[in-house]
Amino acid sequence: MKEISIYIKTGNIIEDARQIIERARSNAVRSVDFCRVQMYWNLGRRILEEEQEGKERADYGAYIVKKLAKNLEVEYGSGFGVRQIERARQFYRLYPIASAVRTQLNWMQYKLLIAISDPNKREFYELESVNNCWTGRETERQINSQLYERLLLSNDKETILAIARRERIPETPQEIIKEAMLLEFLGLKAKPSYHENDLESAIISHIADFLLEMGKGFSFVARQKRIMLEDDEFFIDLVFYNRLLRCFVIIELKTGKITHQDLGQMQMYVNYYDRIEKLPDENPTIGILLCTSKNDTVVKMTLPQDNKTILPKEYQIYLPTSEQLAKEVNEAKQIAEETKNE
Repeated sequence: MKEISIYIKTGNIIEDARQIIERARSNAVRSVDFCRVQMYWNLGRRILEEEQEGKERADYGAYIVKKLAKNLEVEYGSGFGVRQIERARQFYRLYPIASAVRTQLNWMQYKLLIAISDPNKREFYELESVNNCWTGRETERQINSQLYERLLLSNDKETILAIARRERIPETPQEIIKEAMLLEFLGLKAKPSYHENDLESAIISHIADFLLEMGKGFSFVARQKRIMLEDDEFFIDLVFYNRLLRCFVIIELKTGKITHQDLGQMQMYVNYYDRIEKLPDENPTIGILLCTSKNDTVVKMTLPQDNKTILPKEYQIYLPTSEQLAKEVNEAKQIAEETKNE
């Protein structure tokens, strides 16, 4: 017993030591990243000070950038070329207050942010990157997948920013779940047909990316959840839980257009979870049918008029163009206005 006790203690020490080392390495990387951010911020400030000295000359700022790049790039490398020096200048213009520069963000993330001209959109990605501890790659993916625009399909700008600023907690599924989901990270090729279990397996293999795409507060519960109704056996594709909405979220995957039978089956799954699995203080279960296309009229006629829990959502396995998303946003705004006026 004594030998086992010593072994357990040693194992704990080793694990603790690993955590200490990993934490120190992570802190060191973050420290270096923020030093780089501070360097470019101070460089941008110095450029602006010099630029203001020659404010009578309209092209003086561009002259300073070229002059600096010519001298610094030779000595310090490509990180100080014209493009990077111009970014430093723009960085300081957008973030002139030192205390507003966030220690949680690295230079890659700030480069992405300063390229966004819309201040509301920039603030949204800045706050979401901090609140969700996104890496630079995750911030880049969310910007490229146009998360902000996709959320606008279901929400208004004020609601999106209020949630990002943590001024309010999401209260409805529409405030979290996007109108359309992009699953390009699954690596599935666009082809005429593929099996639903291929889609499900790809999601499980990329579960961290899928949770990121799903939105705030999701955690994975089960895959192919088996339920028995008398002698009949059913399997639910995916089950999640959302801690913000305080409810189960059931997902069924469809590789084609959803039918009224699909909607009826989802209603049965939602009823089962509400009556069997849900605790009394939890909110009603949400069912999401992920499909490639849907007939909105069939959806309206199949589901109750006051339906708020079954959400057919289309998905794409490739990134749409900016023009496609802009068109969808404008159409959603027009529909919302028409509904309001009715």
